[in-house]
Amino acid sequence: MASTLCYNSLNPSTTAFSRTHFSVPANKELPLDASPLVGYKCSLGCRTRKQRRKVMYVKGAVVEAPPSVSPSSQDGSGAPSKKSLRVLVAGGGIGGLVFALAAKRKGFEVVVFEKDMSAIRGEGQYRGPIQIQSNALAALEAIDSEVAEEVMRSGCITGDRINGLVDGVSGSWYVKFDTFTPAVERGLPVTRVISRMVLQEILARAVGEDVIMNASNVVNFVDDGSKVTVELENGQKYEGDILVGADGIWSKVRKQLFGPKEAVYSGYTCYTGIADFVPADIETVGYRVFLGHKQYFVSSDVGAGKMQWYAFHKEPPGGVDGPNGKKQRLLKIFEGWCDNAVDLILATEENEILRRDIYDRIPTLTWGKGRVTLLGDSVHAMQPNMGQGGCMAIEDSYQLALELDNAWEQSIKSGSPIDVDSSLRR
Repeated sequence: MASTLCYNSLNPSTTAFSRTHFSVPANKELPLDASPLVGYKCSLGCRTRKQRRKVMYVKGAVVEAPPSVSPSSQDGSGAPSKKSLRVLVAGGGIGGLVFALAAKRKGFEVVVFEKDMSAIRGEGQYRGPIQIQSNALAALEAIDSEVAEEVMRSGCITGDRINGLVDGVSGSWYVKFDTFTPAVERGLPVTRVISRMVLQEILARAVGEDVIMNASNVVNFVDDGSKVTVELENGQKYEGDILVGADGIWSKVRKQLFGPKEAVYSGYTCYTGIADFVPADIETVGYRVFLGHKQYFVSSDVGAGKMQWYAFHKEPPGGVDGPNGKKQRLLKIFEGWCDNAVDLILATEENEILRRDIYDRIPTLTWGKGRVTLLGDSVHAMQPNMGQGGCMAIEDSYQLALELDNAWEQSIKSGSPIDVDSSLRR
């Protein structure tokens, strides 16, 4: 399912509406901080630049053409009414919750099954903050502008500063990335970093407690051609019209759809931590990737006087560190590297350092069968250095909800049953 977010290159002083065009009002007289979408203050405590660049005021939003109003899609109040299509979602991570929100806003009945809402699936709550880049923020705006604004208020902006690649030993810059100018020129919000737990709480609150079933782990499903029945780990069964597998890289839904297939080891193990540390250049540098031979190190400001870091080292999978041995091993691996990397390791407590082997999957163009489809890591898992895993899941969610809504509207116009299969294959 291809994402179709695109930029309106017409006269930027006007607003053009199409299925996925951006609305780009422009005002050259307003400073950057006048825009709520590229503001500098954030609740995580990221610092404010002393010199704020004045740029064109651009509010990024993906807007859709006003849909044709049909008796089935609105009630007397003008609000979307429930459409007689029940959507089941396996997984309450970022992708599952964003899709549930998108489908709910389109008027569909949604049920989300999540194994444990008290932690983020995978490495749990210790995975720390996540980078939400401009493409994903724009898609989230199109789904629910209020939720998008809350996410942006809660996040720490890194896109307004220098980001790029440096030499791990000398610390000298190889290349600097300007993520700020391309974003504002295209009417996109500027990249943020936000706590995964905070993001999940915002999304879960917007989706609603009545939609999310906690302690519900989908282990099996049956698609009989007219409906889908999911079976939970506790034996309970639930019926719906569609099942969306948003259950991550080790997806049970994917396994049943396409058979068992091993994830691919990247060749790297990853240590990660969050340090109470403020670098001297925090005002000018957002994130850096330190490069070396068969190892690299990533650091990012996450606000509130904290820095998140990742240390990647090429080695076979399955390695285990001895008691209190992670920090000591890292200092040995990165011995002789520049202070900007080593200082972060030194500033991190041993019990705050986690280790995991990095896996992904070979991309596939087939995302589902019949009334079942996948999104996010369950179908196109990415390595963390891409910075797009959660972002792509958000784009998936926007597009899938749009395709279902288009199929529903078409069924109303034609007077025929909704073509579920085709809408899930587009």
